[in-house]
Amino acid sequence: MSHFSVLKNKRKLLQSLILFLAVGLFCQPLLAATMQNEIDHLLEFVKNTDCQYERNGDLHSGPEAVAHIRKKYNYFKDDIDSSEKFIELSASKSTMSGKFYMIHCADQPSIKSQQWLLQELHRYRAGQGG
Repeated sequence: MSHFSVLKNKRKLLQSLILFLAVGLFCQPLLAATMQNEIDHLLEFVKNTDCQYERNGDLHSGPEAVAHIRKKYNYFKDDIDSSEKFIELSASKSTMSGKFYMIHCADQPSIKSQQWLLQELHRYRAGQGG
């Protein structure tokens, strides 16, 4: 391989790296904004539900559930890099007892909050074109 080819390959590698970093810097705020919009939507969804949120055997209204989820979200915020991770860490189960949170809606079987919120997240994304 000639000296010229080595330089050409290094130049292409450097250009690719610069492009990769530039795209990452541009996309990161967009991804963070999208994730925050999804989390905000999920919090509103819980807040406005007529279903009851069961935590460790106690039933809670939507607004009560959101207050608890927000506390956990603030605690785990540095570990959350996706809406799915938000659901997992903030709204799925007790960190103390390990018991899953359950959702009780009229005339429907109880469901784990994680499943319930993931279904809503998928509905929301479908409505956003994503």
